[in-house]
Amino acid sequence: MTNGKAKILVLGDVCGSIGVQAVKKKLWSLRKEHGIDMVIANGENAAVGNGLDRESADELFSAGVDVITSGNHIWKKSSVHSLLENNEYVLRPANYPGECPGSGYCIFDMYSYRVLVINVLGTVYMESLDSPFETADKILRREEGNFDIAVADIHAEATSEKMAFAKYLDGRVSVVVGTHTHVQTADECVLKGGTGYITDLGMCGPADSILGVKNDIIIRKFLSKMPARFEEAEGDAIICGCLFTVSTSDGRCHDAERIMLK
Repeated sequence: MTNGKAKILVLGDVCGSIGVQAVKKKLWSLRKEHGIDMVIANGENAAVGNGLDRESADELFSAGVDVITSGNHIWKKSSVHSLLENNEYVLRPANYPGECPGSGYCIFDMYSYRVLVINVLGTVYMESLDSPFETADKILRREEGNFDIAVADIHAEATSEKMAFAKYLDGRVSVVVGTHTHVQTADECVLKGGTGYITDLGMCGPADSILGVKNDIIIRKFLSKMPARFEEAEGDAIICGCLFTVSTSDGRCHDAERIMLK
């Protein structure tokens, strides 16, 4: 951390063993090269067969990830329930019902600066949950005065919902990132109110794939319209994310830089 500015890297959906191993291989050197102070990664696809389990979460933490967010696949592995209950830095979307295991936000201590991380799920073409907008409002009101920087991950299908969510929170949070589509967008920016934004971070997973899945399986599914068992693609990996530079004095974002490593 230099000149009162923190560098926060947010990684797109980590997909399977290929994605996890790629993060393990490259993240610590990336942190050193860019002077990164904190790393957030969406891990809802990190386990074999989708979802998140203790093994994949432990590997991401050992690789240099500080907080793991998630999305609609978080419940894929039943073992995730205890993980969510016992590790405050593993999040499920906050707009799931309160009776669900775990929490949708946490406050991470980054060199004595408090970083609020919020995780919500979009509702357009997704599950019918509480409004991500109102959920974020409630969290910000509840934690007012308890954080210096705030980062929100909206795991959503519709680009319009992600953009609307970011502009709704512009000036109230430091960073808003979109996840879920696994395709990195080229619209990283700092909004008028000082919030860093990107519509989708992309993914960390097999480069020669269709959203992390073997090409032939997805092509065959489109041609046949028949159900198919998805299998993780193999080969070299790609790491996608966005690096945000945020002021520690007022929480405003000063720069957003897309990251894509092959």
